[in-house]
Amino acid sequence: MRRLFFDLQAAWGGIPFEVVNDGEVTALAGSMALRDHAVLGIAMGSSLAAGFVTPQGNITAWLNELAFAPVDYRGDAPADEWSGDRGVGVQYFSQQAVARLLPPADRTTRRNAATAKLEHVQSLMAAGEERARRIYQTIGVYFGYAIATYADFYDFRHLLVLGRVLTGEGGDLILSVAQEVLRGEFPEIAERIRFHIPGEQEKRHGQAIAAASLPALEEHSHAIS
Repeated sequence: MRRLFFDLQAAWGGIPFEVVNDGEVTALAGSMALRDHAVLGIAMGSSLAAGFVTPQGNITAWLNELAFAPVDYRGDAPADEWSGDRGVGVQYFSQQAVARLLPPADRTTRRNAATAKLEHVQSLMAAGEERARRIYQTIGVYFGYAIATYADFYDFRHLLVLGRVLTGEGGDLILSVAQEVLRGEFPEIAERIRFHIPGEQEKRHGQAIAAASLPALEEHSHAIS
């Protein structure tokens, strides 16, 4: 598997071939739309996707897999079922996070799929249920501290946030609580970073919308070079 893409390039006659992590699409589309650089893109969907455009306007050569980067260093932090790693981002900023927080908030649901549980929590939130509100508040606290952690490793001015978890009032609450945490605990970071949130359709479809926008945005890419 390590040489998969090299083998593909050879099979296709040595054509120029570049492999980019899927999360970079979010940040790149955001950078083009904002006409600025230093963008960290976060998509909270079935997993956690992330991408980064440097202050110089480039995407990086490394994998920004924040789904598997630690944000909780407790020894008994929840483990990712795929990697086995504990305390990583996917357990805190994805549909899996909502599903994990749901049982303490509402023990009446028996649906197992993370997507179904997210939809259940969204319906509770729309109905004004306090137990759903607490789930989104908790994720917001997680996110505020995680943003400060990410700022130790990424030099970004713009934070683009999207994904199905951000849909509706719950998503607004996540972001407002995260900003409160930053203002209270990390005021210098709160002052430097600007949040950018797309419309509801773009939130739900996340990276698919970002990817579809790239061809049109590319025509104007010179404006941010």
